[in-house]
Parts: sequence; C-alpha cells; structure tokens
Amino acid sequence: MLPADASPLPRPDVRLLLMPLPDFALLPFGAFLDKLRFSADDEDRSRQRYCAWTLVGIDGAPVVSSSGVQVAMQATADAVDLAAFDYLVVFGSRTVQASRGHAHTHGPLLRKAAAQGLPLVAIDNAIFLLAEAGLLKGRRVALHWRHVAEFRHAFPRIAVASEQIYCFDRDRITCAGGTAAIDMAVELLSRHCGRVRAFKGLADMLVDAPRHQGHSLQSMDGGGPDLGRHLGRAVALMRSSMAEGLTVASIAERIGIGRRQLDRLFTDRFGHSAHDHWTTMRMEHAHWRVANSHHSLAAIADEVGLASASSLARLFRKHHGTNPAALRAGADPPRIPKDQFNATRLPSL
Repeated sequence: MLPADASPLPRPDVRLLLMPLPDFALLPFGAFLDKLRFSADDEDRSRQRYCAWTLVGIDGAPVVSSSGVQVAMQATADAVDLAAFDYLVVFGSRTVQASRGHAHTHGPLLRKAAAQGLPLVAIDNAIFLLAEAGLLKGRRVALHWRHVAEFRHAFPRIAVASEQIYCFDRDRITCAGGTAAIDMAVELLSRHCGRVRAFKGLADMLVDAPRHQGHSLQSMDGGGPDLGRHLGRAVALMRSSMAEGLTVASIAERIGIGRRQLDRLFTDRFGHSAHDHWTTMRMEHAHWRVANSHHSLAAIADEVGLASASSLARLFRKHHGTNPAALRAGADPPRIPKDQFNATRLPSL
C-alpha cells in the first residue's frame, strides 16, 4: 500500500515546459519556479499536484546560469513530447546578443511548439530570441525598460507595451524579468487554478500582493516611491520615449500640466529642468549600451534620439568625462557629478 504522499496524483491543471538559455538569470527563474511550487500542492508539500513543470535543454547537459549555478535538465529538445504541455516558458540569457544568438539552436524547438499551438512565454531577454526567430509578428511585448529602445531599433514592426511589466497577447506572453516573473506567474496560474491557489505562498515569499501588468516602477532614474503622479508619469514617458520625437512640452501636455509647471516639479525634486533630466537619462542609457554591447555608435545614437554618432560622442564626453571608444577599451575615469550636468544641452526638445 502506497503512503499518502506517494499516491498517484491527478492530472495537473496546467503543465509547463521550462527552457533556460545558457547564462540565464537566476532571479526570474527562481521566482517563477518557486511561485509554481507554492501553488502546486496543498500546505507546503511541494508535490506537482495542481501544476507541473519539466526542465528542457537542447541536450542532456546542465545549463549554467549567469551566476555559475548549474541546473540539471529533465528532457531534451529532440525527445520532449510538446503535446504533454500547456506552455513553453523560455528564460533569456544575460545579454541580448547571446539570447538572439541562440535562434539557430533553440529556434527550431520554439517554431515547432508554435506550429503545434503551444503558447510561448518569454521572460527577460528571451523576448529577443522569439523576435529573432520570427515568432512575435503581430504581437505586443513587455520587456525590461533598459532594452525598450534597443528592441524598437532592432524590431521596429513589433509593438512594445513599454509601460507594462508583463503582457498577455493571445498565444504569446512576455515578461520584463526580475521579480515581475512572480506577478506574471500569478496571472497565468489564476487562469488555470483560480485566484486562491494562484495567490498561495505570496506571504511566504514576502510579497504583499501581485502587481498588475500595467504597474509603473517608481524607483528608477533618481526617483522614488514619492515622486507623485505628475513626476512619476513624466519620468515613465521619458524612459520609454528616448528615441521618439516627443518634446518636453508634449510630455507635459500628455500628463495634463503646462511645460513651466513640469520644469518647476523637476527643479524642486531634482535640482534641474525636465530637459536636463531627460538628457541625463539618455546619456546614462548610452553609457550602459556602450559598455554592454558591440552596437555601433550610430545605432546607439538612434536609440537615444540623436542624429549622429558624433553628436552622441560629444554629449557622452560632456556627461561622462570620457568618450565611448575609451570606455569600450576599459578607460573609464570618474564621471562628471550630475550637479555639474546643467551645462550639457541636447538640441531643443
């Protein structure tokens, strides 16, 4: 006679195939997997009773995360039965370039799954892999705010839900990564297991409540939770519109206040104008892209709304005290303090 915990389990409400790419980030992977575990069984038994998952790799080798932790795979791409699952969830590599580069190795499994009607879930930089594999046509995507401009430049025909932390669009689900994987997991589980089971374990994970897909992060770009409605909305628009033809005046109009009032809000909070704040954001993004990619200066200039590589290099030196080539070569002297940044000016916005 089988012990109680060894009794045969009923068919789970939802079954997921999890595919971490090499050099994947542990945070969204662990967050998503632990949310599944809490919802999968009664109490804290951790059996795969109400939801089940299997880890799949291209071959039988463990997949190594960006922090060096190895995760063993339970199935291989050529042997897995896609019909036995309800979703294929892909966790992106640490860099965009690496994720896109896996299109030739992981793309065939993704295309096969899509052809069989299996919904695809892309977390973090895996969104770039799906786009590279041609699997996001006609879909809207949510991705990490750092990569919005880069994604729009690389895939201009794919719509970006720039102010969302995850997005459900028919048979494609995308998630910005990090702890947003918990929020997206709760929404996915709610649709199959009900809200009570989907919310199970959040308190144990020290999560007060899941965030809505339209949640606006408030702790970036020198802000904080007390930015207020107008400033918070303005900063979010600036962050998501670096490459667009928006002006500070048009941002003020969108949030329902005048340009002068917007400048006063920025000056009171940050000590500089809205224009200077947006310039700072653009140069910080450019610094990150120069240091973490091999894209041309012309491409990065386009991402931050500048007309040429020379314009980017000039403003880059004013803000960071070095030029992009020196940064890529490893010569990165101390940056100019932001309180000295008011002299830096972009063309009129």
